Amino acid sequence: MALVDVKGFSFAYRTDEGSARPVLENVSLTIEEGEFCVLVGPTGCGKTTLLRSLKPELTPVGECGGTIEVLGMPLLRDGVLVDPENGGMDRRTSASAVGFVMQDPAMQIVCDTVWHELAFGLENLGTPQDEMRRRVAEVAHFFGIEPWVRQATEDLSGGQMQTVNLAAVLALRPRLLLLDEPTAQLDPNALKRFLFLLARVNRELGVTVVMATHSPEDVADYATRRIDLGEVGDMGARDDLCRSLEPRWSRRAQALANESVLEACSASFRYHRDSEWVLRGLNMKVARGSVHAIVGGNGSGKSTLLKLLAGVQKPQRGSVRNTLSSKQAYLPQDPKALFVCDSVAEEIAEWRMRCGYSEADERVALERFGLADHARQHPYDLSGGQRQKLALAKLLLTDPELLFLDEPTKGLDPTSCADEARLVRALADEGRTVIMVTHDLDFALATADEVSMVFDGELACTEPVGRFFENNIVYRPNKASRLFGALL
Repeated sequence: MALVDVKGFSFAYRTDEGSARPVLENVSLTIEEGEFCVLVGPTGCGKTTLLRSLKPELTPVGECGGTIEVLGMPLLRDGVLVDPENGGMDRRTSASAVGFVMQDPAMQIVCDTVWHELAFGLENLGTPQDEMRRRVAEVAHFFGIEPWVRQATEDLSGGQMQTVNLAAVLALRPRLLLLDEPTAQLDPNALKRFLFLLARVNRELGVTVVMATHSPEDVADYATRRIDLGEVGDMGARDDLCRSLEPRWSRRAQALANESVLEACSASFRYHRDSEWVLRGLNMKVARGSVHAIVGGNGSGKSTLLKLLAGVQKPQRGSVRNTLSSKQAYLPQDPKALFVCDSVAEEIAEWRMRCGYSEADERVALERFGLADHARQHPYDLSGGQRQKLALAKLLLTDPELLFLDEPTKGLDPTSCADEARLVRALADEGRTVIMVTHDLDFALATADEVSMVFDGELACTEPVGRFFENNIVYRPNKASRLFGALL
């Protein structure tokens, strides 16, 4: 029996004017029990919408058509949602039998400690206490998280949080596991560990896995099937990209000799008086007109460093000197932090009076970032990648001289990543300065002039981009990538 059966499924989000914009049209697919499927497609093609439509309590609001059955139960019949009284899936069955892991690890954490997080779903289902303890012990052992099972969830790294999310879902013993770009915020090592655990869940526990991703090559060794929702582009070779970038690297070397516009001197920071130092005695310089990438493991302090450089946080010791603080813009890791309006068009226009740009500038920005057709849509109804584009478009309309970017390619397909790489390089060629935190090593190779690696609260090294990746045995771009193909 097919565990998932989708026939002629269509979906459209409603805009603030009441009209509907199609996201998925006439999609049909079946997924057999025990499969490991990767769902691939460009930004905004409907991957998240499709995944959420397979779990009743996450079903998005909009106009839909077609039929969906999951675990043999109808969720949608001829475009009408099926409630439990008419044979649809009830919330208890959905909670226990259909697991869901989100893109942002922190968004799914709801409890204060790892143990409570693992037990949370079981408690809500009324699982007897002895059975609950057993299941928590089982998943903690399976995922190797016994050493930090009593740890506070707020102290976990991104990779640890995502492992806890996966373990908490598995404690409910689902038959179907849905994952929406679960590795988008993981460092290279955490990504490999997470995918290995996911493969064990599929092969050893027999759980059917459906995972949306922009990097199917990462999971090629584990997946049994790939489902495409649109064109994904051709692969390109790292060596070919490096050869094409060498003339630029030579030209851009001059930028590193420019005056520094940003300097951290013996900067130290911790979030609480009695907590460990996140950053200790850190020294760093950023040259005017350069692109400076900051890399490192989950929880190493990269985002904290970016906030310190941008003035969002202040060092408890040492200092940060920023000569462009009045002309800067900051893109947080969660772009929704910038959204306060009811439509994309209103978001773009929010700072018009304050910053002096025009309606014509707004139209150009919407076209430039592929958002013109989404102008009437609510920002929260956009895909994760589209939200990234909207946030960056909004910031660039302020005409910043200094731009801070925290994971700017999160949720973007390779073509969109290539567009953003060209944009970042063009900003630097205009003399603007870009500082970005990223786990996307392919993007760092394609855009950065200099790379700093954060380790143990300090900068382990700062080197020109070519030398950094040539000498690094862990932080290395892919040998082949669709981003490279889009850039070549």
